[in-house]
Amino acid sequence: MKNSPITSLVTGFVGELRAAGVPVSMVETIDAMRALEVIDISRRPELKETLAATLVKAERHLAAFDTAFEVYFSLAPSLDIPHQSSASTTQTGDEAGGGSAPSTEDLQRALLAALANLDMGALASAAGAAVDQLSGFEPGRPVGGTYYLYRTLRRLDIDQIQEMLAELLGAEAGDLGDLERRLLAEDVEERLEQLREAVREEIRRRLVADRGRDAVARTLRRPLTEDIDLMHATRRDLEALEDAIVPLTRKLAARLARRRRMRRRGRLDFRKTVRRSLATGGVPLEPHFKAPRPHRPEVFLLCDISGSMATFARFTLQFTYAMAGQFSKLRSFAFIDTVDEVTDFFGPGVDFSAALAGIAAEAQVVLHDGHSDYGTAFTGFVERYGADVTARSTVIITGDARNNYRQPHAELLGEISQQARSVYWLNPEPRSYWDTGDSVMGRYSPMCDGVHEVRTLRQLESFVEQVSLSDVAGRRRPAQLRVAGGR
Repeated sequence: MKNSPITSLVTGFVGELRAAGVPVSMVETIDAMRALEVIDISRRPELKETLAATLVKAERHLAAFDTAFEVYFSLAPSLDIPHQSSASTTQTGDEAGGGSAPSTEDLQRALLAALANLDMGALASAAGAAVDQLSGFEPGRPVGGTYYLYRTLRRLDIDQIQEMLAELLGAEAGDLGDLERRLLAEDVEERLEQLREAVREEIRRRLVADRGRDAVARTLRRPLTEDIDLMHATRRDLEALEDAIVPLTRKLAARLARRRRMRRRGRLDFRKTVRRSLATGGVPLEPHFKAPRPHRPEVFLLCDISGSMATFARFTLQFTYAMAGQFSKLRSFAFIDTVDEVTDFFGPGVDFSAALAGIAAEAQVVLHDGHSDYGTAFTGFVERYGADVTARSTVIITGDARNNYRQPHAELLGEISQQARSVYWLNPEPRSYWDTGDSVMGRYSPMCDGVHEVRTLRQLESFVEQVSLSDVAGRRRPAQLRVAGGR
């Protein structure tokens, strides 16, 4: 298969997966190529399953894989020809059949019959005729596939097809109870989704033939779940993020445990090694090591939960509590223009939506007008909880540092920093936005051991890993050195 069209096709496909953020190694690519040697690559379902099995390691990456696969292998009943000309894929019904083009009613009847009989071949054929007749596809026109999809389905009147299909299937089923009617409605919707996918696939095939795979893949590329911007996530994105948190935290916890096992041996115990070597004539055949005393950090998590920060705070809290086993103690605090401890809202198996609703209803986080006031929040934290912060404590603050032009009281964060082992700030805004408008990030940064732009779950995972391994990162530098170097 060396230097064959399928080799270059798979190479481009792997490159697209990597561009989308899916980790694919060279070894996995070689495994995929070897697997393709023993299957019938003209059978797309078999081809897709083989590539997925060898290239994808996480379920959350399957959506990106599916999109790339449909682009790179959309032209493929025969993979021996890597690219078709646009002329062969844009002929109308007149050119293909030599007769008059089918009417919309004819197309509806053909699609309805294919859906009723679950005839995928007839469905693909009718979908191709519908795209020919109704999409208005023009080679070279800079229009996305969504436009052609919407135009085709609107002119087909998919709502009418749904009614006709429900009536047809219902007549075949006879008298139905409530449960049967519900199942019938779900069956109709599933078949309509097959119609949409058939039309979508036909449009995608024509776009690829017209513009090339790489260009179409770039337009369809979407960020992976762990790379979605938390501040601008849609409702669908938020649902995907919810589903991704538990697998991410499990993987991270396993990785941290493995690293700790690798670091169990402490420094060489010279005296014990020499003492034991007396039994072998003074030759230190068996070195001995001092048992390490790992320190799991005690975490204080302070979250701005004002309107603009609510989503970011939710996922920060959820991710951190999922990793609570990596910390010796975890206490959480919420603030808007004053601060309140909310640790008790988060127990084992907590529903985070319910917990956040409880915080909004019961926690004392609003003192004046309900707009972010970091200075007042730090004042309240120092007065009420400052004595609890010790040299074992790691303080994590989440928020955009937009203080609504109020006094930042950065000196109070300095007091917290003097007492704590370390202080980190997580800001969900792009770094280029810091210190613009009412942002006072520059006033707080010198008081912290680290300030991080954290806009995605991937960045949050990286930060939590850093904090969780702080027990092996060495002792923190003296407070006076941090003050002299940064303030």
